Amino acid sequence: MTAPTAHSVSPAPALAGSPELLRSVFRQHAAGVAVITAVDAGRPVGFTATSLNSVSADPPLLSFSIGTGSSSWPAIAGSEHVGVHILAEQQRELAGLFARSGADRFGAGTRWRPGPEGVPVLDGVLAWLVCRVVARVPAGEHRVVIAEAVAGHSTGDVRADGRPLLYHQGRFNALRD
Repeated sequence: MTAPTAHSVSPAPALAGSPELLRSVFRQHAAGVAVITAVDAGRPVGFTATSLNSVSADPPLLSFSIGTGSSSWPAIAGSEHVGVHILAEQQRELAGLFARSGADRFGAGTRWRPGPEGVPVLDGVLAWLVCRVVARVPAGEHRVVIAEAVAGHSTGDVRADGRPLLYHQGRFNALRD
């Protein structure tokens, strides 16, 4: 019996940690696309997020991150509740709208309504939650927001038009079979 040996193919050399390395690595990571909404001085605000994570089922907690330089940060910093919307693969334009700086995100083309706790709820998404913010954790130039789900709806749809939008290689993408 022979002892296991290392593979003969050498791995690529390790690079020093840097913002460029992190961005390069995470371009390889497919992430779901969500829109986070809140109310700021009576006005709806929102942004596209690819950092959404489930944290705990009991209590029902999730997290997302936001840059403190973002135009939406003041609203998120002061909001007790936020909306979390899971986008469908055919909602690339909506994702792009909420990702664009200076865009009229809640203009005539955006279908939405006030939801529980007055949080803007987008129509036509795969699923949405209204969450109570429980923590804002400093992380570099960002904050990791931890929030508890208090209300929501999921289509539970498994048809092709019920597929999630993904972000990969710097673009919005769809799942492939």
